[in-house]
Amino acid sequence: MKYKDGKPIQQDKGLKAVPLTVMVVILCGFSFYLGGIFSSEKNSFEANEVQDFSKSVSSPKEVTVVPLQNKAVSFPECSIDYQDYTPCTDPRRWRKYGLHRLTFMERHCPPIFERKECLVPPPDGYKPPVRWPKSRDECWYRNVPYNWINKQKSNQNWLRKQGEKFLFPGGGTMFPRGVSAYVDLMQDLIPEMKDGRVRTAIDTGCGVASWGGDLLDRGILTLSLAPRDNHEAQVQFALERGIPAVLGIISTQRLPFPSNSFDMAHCSRCLIPWTEFGGIYLLEIHRILRPGGFWVLSGPPVNYENRWRGWNTTVEEQKSDYEKLQELLTSMCFKMYAKKDDIAVWQKSSDNSCYDRLTDPDVYPPKCDDSVEPDVAWYTPLRPCIVVPSSPLSLCQ
Repeated sequence: MKYKDGKPIQQDKGLKAVPLTVMVVILCGFSFYLGGIFSSEKNSFEANEVQDFSKSVSSPKEVTVVPLQNKAVSFPECSIDYQDYTPCTDPRRWRKYGLHRLTFMERHCPPIFERKECLVPPPDGYKPPVRWPKSRDECWYRNVPYNWINKQKSNQNWLRKQGEKFLFPGGGTMFPRGVSAYVDLMQDLIPEMKDGRVRTAIDTGCGVASWGGDLLDRGILTLSLAPRDNHEAQVQFALERGIPAVLGIISTQRLPFPSNSFDMAHCSRCLIPWTEFGGIYLLEIHRILRPGGFWVLSGPPVNYENRWRGWNTTVEEQKSDYEKLQELLTSMCFKMYAKKDDIAVWQKSSDNSCYDRLTDPDVYPPKCDDSVEPDVAWYTPLRPCIVVPSSPLSLCQ
């Protein structure tokens, strides 16, 4: 606007600020109003969702419980011929399998159409087992009525029938003074058996498991391992006595344990041909022993200088076997730990640098390649290669 003389009219600055303030107030109020509308709609939507969900999920009190329909299934009792039946180690089926490396004594489970669906009967006169620790030294004869082994091993003092019971004096082929004296000597050679560093052990070819029973009483959990022979399963004595045991044999497949499972492995005249087949049985012992673990052997060819006459061989043959065993163990990173009388102890290396030389293609046994999983056990063929233990760092990871 201008005056009549053409000069512009000066507006009041305060009057100009008033409309701007009003506009800002109006915009803020409108924004608040819109926000309130959307917020209320959102809360209403969430409330409806919760309400709908609560309607869809009934209260526990409103749930109609339909009783589980359990149909009773009864099985007939097997005939008395199946009193000692073990499906996957059944001597009646052994003729179907090869004799090579005693393959027939391994687990061979029958196909579905041949499986029995009946209850294995207990022996006549069966009684509840004697409780531990008394069971370590005795069991009811009628629970394991195995007269054959009683007659065969009576001269070695493994067990003795007395009245209604079997007694276990603790004798054995390699411990004529009793198993306790045998283990005492072993503890003198391996102090780790006393201070808790040896906590688990496996006894291959365990017989009636007296060694495992004595160690169990000393706080070392021992698994007794033995195959079933033509007559009966010797590990049944171990189970009846309350000693952990499993039917098994080192033959063509791995033992059912992951690597590094045991602190100690033991063989007392178990007649396993350790140096044959490229030492494949010792390779399996190496796999299941932890680094720093012990392998204990008593019997041929240990102490061959004094024992060769009783082992139906010549001193030259026994010496050769012992030298082969030493050489084989050294190649697997075992070292002689202690030796006295009929007991020899080797220790598995706890230093992985020992295995560096396995990269040489001319060295035996070779290092297993990456395709060999060290912990896979069930129905896994033995391989003539050495499983190198994982380093402590990778184990922690």
